Amino acid sequence: MPVKEPSPHQIGRQLAKYRRARGLTQAQVGEHLRISGEAVSRLERGFVELSVSKLLQLADLYGCPVDELLLAISPRPQDLGVQINAIIKELNEADKQFALESLKALASHLAQRK
Repeated sequence: MPVKEPSPHQIGRQLAKYRRARGLTQAQVGEHLRISGEAVSRLERGFVELSVSKLLQLADLYGCPVDELLLAISPRPQDLGVQINAIIKELNEADKQFALESLKALASHLAQRK
């Protein structure tokens, strides 16, 4: 079954989230990318698709690997697993167990709604 690729709007929302988390304005990001703040706004609203070179520049600016930006918007199940693993990996053993049990309970609840 083919996986639906993320929309430019979903990608843009993720980019805005990263920008805000780092306390940057659209104008500051635009300066780094050598585009206007308005162009950054269009990227974040999904009106313009992001080029690979701009994605690389953003990863550099945000201090994260490119795959982190891509994983955050990927709908592929294996990528979602990577995200869940990264979250759980940071927990102590007791919290890992709690998170796993909570995830199982949530999945069971959601499966019953179908």
